[in-house]
Amino acid sequence: MDLKLTLVIAIAMLVSCKPKDSFKKGVPPFTIIEVSKRDVIGYKEYPTNIQGSNNTEVRAKISGYIEKLFVDEGQFVQEGQPIFKIETNILTQTANAAQSGISAALANVTSAQAAVNAAQVEVDKLTPLVQKNIISNIQLETAKANLQQAIGKLEQAQANYIQAKATYQGAVANVNYALVKAPVSGVVGKINKRVGSLVGPSDISPITTVSDITQLYAYFSMNEKEYLNFLQTTSGTTIEEKLEQAPPISLILANGMFYSEKGKLQTVTGQIDPLAGTIQFRVLFPNKNGLLTNGNSGIVRIPTHYNSVIAIPQTALSELQGINYAYTLENGDTVKEHIVSVQDKFDKIAIINSGLVAGKKIVADGVGNLKTGAVIKPVPLSYDSVINSLKPIF
Repeated sequence: MDLKLTLVIAIAMLVSCKPKDSFKKGVPPFTIIEVSKRDVIGYKEYPTNIQGSNNTEVRAKISGYIEKLFVDEGQFVQEGQPIFKIETNILTQTANAAQSGISAALANVTSAQAAVNAAQVEVDKLTPLVQKNIISNIQLETAKANLQQAIGKLEQAQANYIQAKATYQGAVANVNYALVKAPVSGVVGKINKRVGSLVGPSDISPITTVSDITQLYAYFSMNEKEYLNFLQTTSGTTIEEKLEQAPPISLILANGMFYSEKGKLQTVTGQIDPLAGTIQFRVLFPNKNGLLTNGNSGIVRIPTHYNSVIAIPQTALSELQGINYAYTLENGDTVKEHIVSVQDKFDKIAIINSGLVAGKKIVADGVGNLKTGAVIKPVPLSYDSVINSLKPIF
């Protein structure tokens, strides 16, 4: 037999003897972990805006031109410290005129009182003469009418005097209002009006703001589901107790660094915003070193402690129309789909309420295309190894 023909026959026989499965695509490998109960600290992060604990607008109570500024932006001021002064020439003239008006009104009161006294003397003189029929009653009645008229003028003069004093006090108050002082101790914000600017009480924007930044408020919002989770996982029977027992809160600054002080959860608004579907919280942060200021942004990081719960990587879940699925390993190399109830998700972890039990092995990643009955090549790894290898989920 020809050598080439012999070689061809031999190769054909070898090929015909190979198992059919050797031509099939290889079984895909999947990471497998064992489900177990563990204690977990989860962190939820929320964007926040920071405001001074007392952020007060500074406005003019009277209209006029700014004559002098006593402070600059970013300067710390004490409560009652002058900030700016409004030109008072006309106001001072008005006050002086009002003071003169008091003197004139007082003189009128004195004159009117003298007229009353004189009219009273006349009535007192005529009364016994009428009683003795020495003079007619008409003279007495005329005297009495004159007395009443004098009394009326006195009352009007007294009213004018009171009005003159009020006018003067108002004029003096306006002069005093021309010196605008810091309503609280804090840091001066942006100054919107400078020397020569016309200001008044009807201005839309304040002249500046003074912010007490010894303590600051960080505001953030939770959606309804997150809020319910907070209520159910935080100790206490009332909102006040839950806020009091909530753990300290971290603040991540705009540069990605953690703020050195921890914050305290203080308040929550009384109802969910029907438009946004969120509820707002307020956290109090101390600011002893003055690092924070009014208007800062950042991220609040809230820890939640879960004790003896089933926690799995979020990558072990697939979601379809709001339903979460996980895949257990059966018979060594076959997967089975399970509907699971998720209590919470954070960072890389999902907390499972139901659908999985401790001791089961599940597929930890790449579950999106799996179906019940699919055959895989299991690659066992520990829970911690899988979690540490994952990038944070945002």
